[in-house]
Amino acid sequence: MVTGAKRQPPAPSDVKGKARDRGATADTPRSYSWATAWIVVKRVWGNSGEHDLSLLAAGVAFYAFLSFVPLLAALVMAYGLVADPSRVPDHMRLVIDLVPADAARLIYDQLTQLTHGASERKGLGLIVAMIVSIYGASRAAGAMITSLNIIYEERDRRSYVRWLIVSVALVGGAVLVAMVGLVAASMLGFASGWAATLGPFATAAVQLLTWLLAAALCVLTLGGIYRFAPNRADARWEWLSLGAVFATMLWLLATIGFGIYAARFGDYDATYGSLGAVVVLLMWLYLSAYAVLLGALINAEAERQTARDTTTGPERPMGERGAMMADTSAALE
Repeated sequence: MVTGAKRQPPAPSDVKGKARDRGATADTPRSYSWATAWIVVKRVWGNSGEHDLSLLAAGVAFYAFLSFVPLLAALVMAYGLVADPSRVPDHMRLVIDLVPADAARLIYDQLTQLTHGASERKGLGLIVAMIVSIYGASRAAGAMITSLNIIYEERDRRSYVRWLIVSVALVGGAVLVAMVGLVAASMLGFASGWAATLGPFATAAVQLLTWLLAAALCVLTLGGIYRFAPNRADARWEWLSLGAVFATMLWLLATIGFGIYAARFGDYDATYGSLGAVVVLLMWLYLSAYAVLLGALINAEAERQTARDTTTGPERPMGERGAMMADTSAALE
């Protein structure tokens, strides 16, 4: 919470021309001019070094690696509550095939082992095992929360219990979204088989729908993380969607690009031996974390530019909006 003198949000007619041109009265990032957008981009570039974004991404990737197996286990067991868990590896093929080959084999093998274990658990035992797995995966969510607080320049004053609840809730939400994706993948897989009988155009349409749905789920998930993870007043969706869309596109490009590099140029097996697949997985997690954090930084700096209230609820004056990015305006400086 930012304290100090309270400043009423300026009405467009009260803002001087220069500040207005710099985006002081913008209600959404889409209202920024190209010149203002360039100012935001330069600040993103500068603050990526100021906040040590690369180091933050490395920390998130490390904890994500430690949480990887518990997270997969939670997903498999949660899916086992409503369907056959042995179908999870097949339904995740769309994502697994994007990952660099060595990491993809590691993920697929782990999923296969987990599905065998999940099929042996029933009822209460399955639910308890799933809760334990979600708790084990909360370390990655905790690392993401800490990194987002740094990017949004907030101090986390939440108690450990509340912080843990938020971490577990983020993991649970991610598992729920993944379950929705798996159910949708199974339905689209059925539709793809049906479309194949209608010709190549129908097949291409189903494939396009699959990718659009996957992208939409990714954007919504990132938007939820950006909104609920930092210890600040919730930002409105308009100030979250820009970074979420950018992070999704960057993650897809980075994943495809790194997959090509690892397959054709980066001989990790020759350098790291039997650890090559682990190193490839860690590098992919690092690139993924960097894309997510860069999207958050874009949101933060876009939000910092305007003087309008970017948080949910009624318009409040600067100083009592409950978020550093909302309580300051680079356009007025």
